[in-house]
Amino acid sequence: MSRYILGVTGASGAIYATRTAMHLKKLGHHVTALVTSPGCEVVAYEGQESLYDYCDELPGVNDFFAECASGSADYAGMVVVPCSMGTLGRMAAGTSDNLLVRSADVCLKERRPLIVVPREMPYNLIHLENMERLTRAGAVVIAASPQFYSKPTTMEELVDTVVAKILKHLGEETKIVEPWKKVDV
Repeated sequence: MSRYILGVTGASGAIYATRTAMHLKKLGHHVTALVTSPGCEVVAYEGQESLYDYCDELPGVNDFFAECASGSADYAGMVVVPCSMGTLGRMAAGTSDNLLVRSADVCLKERRPLIVVPREMPYNLIHLENMERLTRAGAVVIAASPQFYSKPTTMEELVDTVVAKILKHLGEETKIVEPWKKVDV
């Protein structure tokens, strides 16, 4: 069992967080969720309160004494999904003004996986530069861009095409979406 941090911001797309937490739990992992105030509002507005059913811990986003604020804590990595551009910018600047941003900073400094899933678009130059800055620091930016070649038929299957990519970059192998195979067209 590994321990993962799940950051949830106020960007639309709370279903991505719910499905990520659900699949991590199905794989037997511990999930610590850091949900910003706007994130809590979006989770409620989008009807994704089941997210909390998959979380083992929910420290307050301003609790800098939480375990995940320290590099000596044993976490396997972190996913920020959905990630607002404001949070992305604060992570890129290393401001550590809340526990979510501090935990991301800890993952970068400890060379642990940090997956950032921006949901907002289109991107302006500031967004792109912040994504570049995070990538150069060691994060992986995965846009919430689902694929269609697996022919998803439900919203959950479509969302899982992104979640599968997230889990792959955490080093977690799953079969929630079959990998691409050559097809005859």
